[in-house]
Amino acid sequence: MLRDDLRNLWTEPRPPDPPARVWRDWALLAAGLAGVALEATLRENVVWRPVAVVFAVWLCLLPLWRRTRPLAMVTLAFGSVVLLPVASLVGAPSEPVGLYTGAVVLVLVYALPRWGSGREIVLGGAVILAAGALCSVTDETPVFENLVGIAFLLLPGVIGAAVRFRGTARDRQLEQVRSREREQLARELHDTVAHHVSAMVIIAQAGRVLAGTDPSAAVEALEGVEEEGARTLEEMRAMVAALRDRGVGAELAPPAGVADLERLVRTPGGRLRVDLGLDGELDALPPAVDAAVYRIVQESVTNALRHAVDATEVVVRVAAEPHTVRVSVCDNGRRTGRGRDGYGLTGLRERATLLGGTLRAGPGTDRGWHVDAELPRARSESGVHSRSRR
Repeated sequence: MLRDDLRNLWTEPRPPDPPARVWRDWALLAAGLAGVALEATLRENVVWRPVAVVFAVWLCLLPLWRRTRPLAMVTLAFGSVVLLPVASLVGAPSEPVGLYTGAVVLVLVYALPRWGSGREIVLGGAVILAAGALCSVTDETPVFENLVGIAFLLLPGVIGAAVRFRGTARDRQLEQVRSREREQLARELHDTVAHHVSAMVIIAQAGRVLAGTDPSAAVEALEGVEEEGARTLEEMRAMVAALRDRGVGAELAPPAGVADLERLVRTPGGRLRVDLGLDGELDALPPAVDAAVYRIVQESVTNALRHAVDATEVVVRVAAEPHTVRVSVCDNGRRTGRGRDGYGLTGLRERATLLGGTLRAGPGTDRGWHVDAELPRARSESGVHSRSRR
């Protein structure tokens, strides 16, 4: 197991899309250069002042590439740091060489596990430990203090690894939410199509019985429809069975949709009044869009019930247009500065994206929280894929 963990660490890729430059980089550089100037001017016991200043400026520049080239920057920085004790041994100065501003290398120690690959982390960590050990050997500091210094040197790396792990864990949770939403959508599509395919099989079987006296070509055609329909239903059941949790059966009841919104907002026990408004032709929506509208309203109303502060009303509007369906849910709660954009809304965005639409959520201009979605509405002349309002 330890070997597998080490192999996984070695093959760990870099985090995707690291920012090359942000305003904090320039602020750090400005602060570092200002520190170099002040220390070189005000500090009296600086040994080899020109060399120390050039060296400190060099260390202040390296963090500009700490995200895109973490191993290279660590190697350059600590390789340069090693030169100072070596120079001290040769020149034997009375005071340590270098400026305290050189502590900016701690930023590189943080950036190595935060932005580096597993291979870079291992190699960079070896460089840091080797440099720390060499600096400890060349001075006369007690062993315990050297160990404390090395631990302090590695502390930013531990923080960087923790930040990276937290970000990775959140990305993993978001991906799980998206996967569950895809699974739920697959279930709904399966249940809807299964109804139609089942009806096709029944009709084909009836046609086969009635066509007993007709030409054999008609019988063969009905047999083909029956066989193809049965095969399609079997394959879809097998496919969705792999997506479902173990032990969950393949229910063939249609998922909840727009027709169920009135029942949803009348659910007793809610502390908010829900104002539901339906506009346009909502009886013939594609099943996937119909279910998505219900899920968006359900999640948004649930969030308002749980998180809206001092809210008294939730306004829900669903409007069908020739090519789109628009959903708007907003409450009149007090703005607290804390967002409600959690994993539920992440799943809804994934569903809307899969259907070719968009979903936006955020605080209102004055009060409350607003959720606005726009879903494409496939036009169906025959109405084969529509279902009646219950």
